[in-house]
Amino acid sequence: MRKLAYYIATSIDGFIAAPDGDGTVYPISEGFTRFTAAEYPETLPTHVRALLGIENAENVRFDTVVMGRRTYDPALQIDITSPYAHLRQYVFSRSLTESPDPAVEIVSGDAVAKVRELKAEDGGLDIYLCGGADLAGQLRDEIDELLVKTYPVVLGEGIPMFSPEFGALGFEMTGHRAFDDGLIFATYTRKR
Repeated sequence: MRKLAYYIATSIDGFIAAPDGDGTVYPISEGFTRFTAAEYPETLPTHVRALLGIENAENVRFDTVVMGRRTYDPALQIDITSPYAHLRQYVFSRSLTESPDPAVEIVSGDAVAKVRELKAEDGGLDIYLCGGADLAGQLRDEIDELLVKTYPVVLGEGIPMFSPEFGALGFEMTGHRAFDDGLIFATYTRKR
C-alpha cells in the first residue's frame, strides 16, 4: 500500500507560515536546496526544478501530490496553474469548483476517502501531502510519515502544522540531518 507523507517546513515553535499564510518567512537554505534536489526532487515545484536544471529529474519518492486550496493559491497568484506538472496533482477545495488546468484535479468531497483511494492503488510511488494545516488536520489519521524541515526561526504565532484538534498520534524518528545554517530535517514514521 502506498504511503501518505506530510512534507512540511516549520518554525522552531511549530508554525508552517505567518498568520496571513506567508511562507516566505523561512530563509532559503542552499545546502538544503541541494539536498532536496538530490533526495526529494519531486517536492520542488516544476518551475523551481527548471531553475535548478533538474527539470527532467526522475521522481524518487512521490508520484502524486495533494494540497489544500490555500497551498495552491500562491502558484495561481503568479500564473502557474500546474505547480507540480511532474506529479499527479489533487487540490482539495470547497470553494474552487473548476480547475484552471487540466493537469490539476479539484476534489470537493471527502478528503479521507480520496486519499484512501489513492493509497490503495497498485504500484506507484508514495503520496506527497504538500499542505496545509486544514488538510493535514483532516488527513491526520491517514498520514504515515512526517518529513519536517525545522528552520531556526521563531514566529510566535501563525498557522500550525495541523489544524487545532486534540488527539495524540505517535511517531518514531527514523532519521535526521542538521545543516550548517541551522535547519534540521527530520523524518518520522507513524507508530501503528
